[in-house]
Amino acid sequence: MNSLGDKLVFTSFGESHGAAVGGVLDGVPSGVAIDMPLVRHELVRRSGRGAEGVSARASREPDEVEWLSGVTEKDGVLVTLGTPVAFIIRNADARPEDYEVLRHTFRPGHADFVYEAKYGIRDWRGGGRASARETAARVVAGSVVRPLLAEKGIEISAELVQVGEERDKARFEALLREIKGDGDSVGGIVSCTVTGLAAGAGEPVFDKLQARLAYAVMSINGCKGFEYGTGFEGVALRGSEIWHPGEAPSPASGGIEGGISNGLPLSFRCVFKPAATIGKLYKGRHDACIAVRAVPVVEAMTALTIADFVL
Repeated sequence: MNSLGDKLVFTSFGESHGAAVGGVLDGVPSGVAIDMPLVRHELVRRSGRGAEGVSARASREPDEVEWLSGVTEKDGVLVTLGTPVAFIIRNADARPEDYEVLRHTFRPGHADFVYEAKYGIRDWRGGGRASARETAARVVAGSVVRPLLAEKGIEISAELVQVGEERDKARFEALLREIKGDGDSVGGIVSCTVTGLAAGAGEPVFDKLQARLAYAVMSINGCKGFEYGTGFEGVALRGSEIWHPGEAPSPASGGIEGGISNGLPLSFRCVFKPAATIGKLYKGRHDACIAVRAVPVVEAMTALTIADFVL
């Protein structure tokens, strides 16, 4: 399944060490101005060249978007036509030879074994569709719809809040450099907040807002868990500690009650595993913590999900 959404449908394509990755956005209204500085900024964040942490790929992915359809220039600005928006990002630094050892080897914790078991064949060059490279297309798609949400006063912001057991952000970079120097990896937690979303987004029973968000976020490679509101820590609390008479909507609900947004800030957290491909074991370029580069991807998947409901 390579598509996400109902009214706003995003489809991604491409492999990590193929010619390009890309996407198609169907359902974007006409006249939406594409904020190219935002698109470039988000791609830089995803590449690891931003301020958050360190990445083995940071200096080698000068991502540039090529727009194939669905847009035109108007008064010097790229705007949508209302037809499917298609784009590609060429893989400028594909080096499949780095992964030659994986031609006949399955990495534990990665998709190698299950892809071969399911399809009878796999792209061993860095993981193919299971590579984080695929998320570049998600970031572009999310950037296209962010201005549409901003017009409605909806803002999305995510941040890295934990690396391994460390929660002090001032110590993240030093810890990541240490782990990268050891050729190892560590997990992380990303927190996301949505403000300005009015009450009413989401549907009862099988199309709840939190279910759709979890579906979108947990489709990100390496994501292992999703929680909102009181989350898993809330299991240790008594109901009387969380719910207070006359407090409706409740801040403890994380912005969602009964599967529908309640008008308060929406908040959730997601956890990413330590990367399965590590320098100690495999040649190539590997991240010390994939959660670092997942921050803008989480924002993008949230934007696409919220936009689908808003539209």
